[in-house]
Amino acid sequence: MLDGLFSRSNQRSGDQQKALAGSIAAFATHLINNPGTLPEKVLSRIAHKHASLGITEDQYAVVYEHLFAAIAADLAEVITPEIAEAWTEVYWLMADALIKLEKDLYAMQANTKMWMPWRVTNKEPAGTDAMTFTLEPADQTPVTAAKPGQYVSVKVQLPDGLRQVRQYSLSGSAGTSRVFTTRLNDGGEVSTALHTGVEPGDILEISNPYGEITLKEGDGPVILASAGIGCTPTASILRSLAQTGTDRQVMVLHAEKTMENWALSGQMTADAAQIDADLKLWLETPHASASQGFMSLREVDLPADASLYLCGPLPFMKKIRDEAIHAGIPATRIHYEVFGPDVWLAS
Repeated sequence: MLDGLFSRSNQRSGDQQKALAGSIAAFATHLINNPGTLPEKVLSRIAHKHASLGITEDQYAVVYEHLFAAIAADLAEVITPEIAEAWTEVYWLMADALIKLEKDLYAMQANTKMWMPWRVTNKEPAGTDAMTFTLEPADQTPVTAAKPGQYVSVKVQLPDGLRQVRQYSLSGSAGTSRVFTTRLNDGGEVSTALHTGVEPGDILEISNPYGEITLKEGDGPVILASAGIGCTPTASILRSLAQTGTDRQVMVLHAEKTMENWALSGQMTADAAQIDADLKLWLETPHASASQGFMSLREVDLPADASLYLCGPLPFMKKIRDEAIHAGIPATRIHYEVFGPDVWLAS
């Protein structure tokens, strides 16, 4: 029932299992520290991930069965009936909350389908090891409009026949267009299949757009901070700001190994220039137009009352989030997107 929905590489590394256990533990900790309330931010993030995979109510029973069988086997010496009953209650409290959120998300779609055929109309290199795919609808299914910063799930068939799913941030315009950029990952099955086996004219199955890390309404300053392929959701947000001709103060911060590695350099540079955004780049190798080394907010004069949108490798996001809080940006105005299983679960 769940074959292909979750990354085999993440399961082999243990990240998927850590994310599941961590989310339940975070939920339980919140219930202890905040009786009578739910961790809405954590639940929303998980619900959007689940909705993009088409998770249904009956699948929670399948996960429960296998999860608690594994717990019972691994911790047989310490698990008492009372402990097992307590964790069962926590699991189903969390599951019930997620099921409700996911039903609400499904109801907001422009259609009742999970997977829709989209035709690849263009495939072009983006930097030294990334590829941008542009798609158009391949049938008459109503298209759900995407918000800047959201992602879609993409399903591809692997050589062994498994139809594996992976989530990719939309990197171009929001609305009813579909453009995503993916970096070729070592050991990544879906990125390899996309880069080497998909060509213009091919049909891909993709989901409706999801993701709660989207551009919030308002007129305050916006900081977009990214590293590596984490620039994809921030590029979508930046494009939206450029297309609307925003008069908000915008700061674009990006870190990369080399200038050639920056997957969306042309798009982001042009969009930043269009709205006179402050663009600052950090590169590990020397370059005349960039600072050398790793990004640090201590090198930047941050605007007051700014909202920070953050995406990149986990160590990068932890560092930048800590620096942002130290600089006076409240945690409530720091929005981050995790690619793959969320093993951070920051509040």
